[in-house]
Amino acid sequence: MKTITGTAAGVPFTALPPEGADDGRAPLLVTWHMLDAPRTDAAFAAALPMSGVPAWRVHLGMPMCGARMVDGRVDAVLELAREDALLSFLAPFTRQAAEEFPAALAALREQLPVDDGPVGVLGASLGDAVALRVLTTQRIPVRAAALVNPAVRVRSAVGLVEGIAGHPYRWTEEAHRTAEELDFVARAGDLTGQPPLLLVSGEQDHPALRADAADLVGALRARYARPEEVELVSVPDLAHPLAGEPGLEPAPQLPVAKAVDEVLTRWFARQLASRL
Repeated sequence: MKTITGTAAGVPFTALPPEGADDGRAPLLVTWHMLDAPRTDAAFAAALPMSGVPAWRVHLGMPMCGARMVDGRVDAVLELAREDALLSFLAPFTRQAAEEFPAALAALREQLPVDDGPVGVLGASLGDAVALRVLTTQRIPVRAAALVNPAVRVRSAVGLVEGIAGHPYRWTEEAHRTAEELDFVARAGDLTGQPPLLLVSGEQDHPALRADAADLVGALRARYARPEEVELVSVPDLAHPLAGEPGLEPAPQLPVAKAVDEVLTRWFARQLASRL
């Protein structure tokens, strides 16, 4: 499988073409990786290649990850997490990634033979907050969306990051406001486009994240005109990461990642085929 790497409006990417691609334009599926392993666009592409999806799979790099790491190390990211898990780390990462997406998408359409129709989006862990920001801002038409081990309430993610700081998080008024902005269960009503949405939850993922994922599914099904288009799949033996540490470079696909890859491949292939 030919892999293409580059930058789109300053955002690094790893792109995989559809199998048997000819000179015609194919749909586009965009992903944002997790900050756990695999924590770069190249490593995420190896963990979840989704080779059976009839679309370009373009894996975008998150801020300060992969090619954008400071001195090629994760130290700067860890320092931000220690400074303020929410206001210096989680929220700015998701905000920047979502805000730079429209320009990156335009650049991708100039560089790759992709169509100009609605895109598919996929986020994993914190990357799902980027996908959900894209969905709730409604600036980019979305064909279908999927979330893997999602952090759909940032308060739960803050609790998991507290260990890096070494002390309980100090909640301020600004932090509470930001947490409300990144509570996509409470904001389920903002997702008015109602694209088909799949949540993949590892049975060994953090209990708080699993509970939040179930809450989001319930909130969206209560609002969707077609509730059956919101699906939840649990994957046995899957914890939070999708790859082994350090998760910076492409690595052989783990069995649990292969199971997730198969779920996503079947789902996106079905969704894209129904809308071609």
